[in-house]
Amino acid sequence: MTLKDHFGLLASYNQWMNSKVYEAASLLSANDLAMDRGAFFDSILGTLNHILVADTIWLKRFAEHPACLTSLREVVDLAHPTGLDQILFDDIERLSERRVWLDQKIIGWIAGLSDDDLDIVLTYRNSQGMTFHKRYSSLVLHFFNHQTHHRGQASTLLSQAGKDVGVTDLLALIPNDIEV
Repeated sequence: MTLKDHFGLLASYNQWMNSKVYEAASLLSANDLAMDRGAFFDSILGTLNHILVADTIWLKRFAEHPACLTSLREVVDLAHPTGLDQILFDDIERLSERRVWLDQKIIGWIAGLSDDDLDIVLTYRNSQGMTFHKRYSSLVLHFFNHQTHHRGQASTLLSQAGKDVGVTDLLALIPNDIEV
């Protein structure tokens, strides 16, 4: 498997897990979703919004790559989040609609990359204005790892609220290798 293939697997995993998490979250009341549960982003809704905020920020940065001008154009047009704890959507239906849309953009973005595209150094500024120069592939890996980290938090919060998201392992999406 190439590096790009691995990122394609992670994009599929991202979409699959978001679907499971949002399905479980949609079974809760608005009050249960917004309840402060002592998590870093307070609530289930806050945690899911944070993932969407961070994804949007990173995808806007990734769009600076010449190979991504088309695949991420619509993401670039989104309003830039004002903070990592910003509540973009205060109801699960609209949040879910944006999540589904963004997951499709992520899959298309990864599909449009080549292994050579992943080898460039991306220059970007963080929210404090500091400039960084990092390998694109390492940043993409961070992007997917960040999602997994916070989805794990959301999964725990959902479990505490009595909702089970089911199997969460990437292993469930890794195909069997029939070559021996």
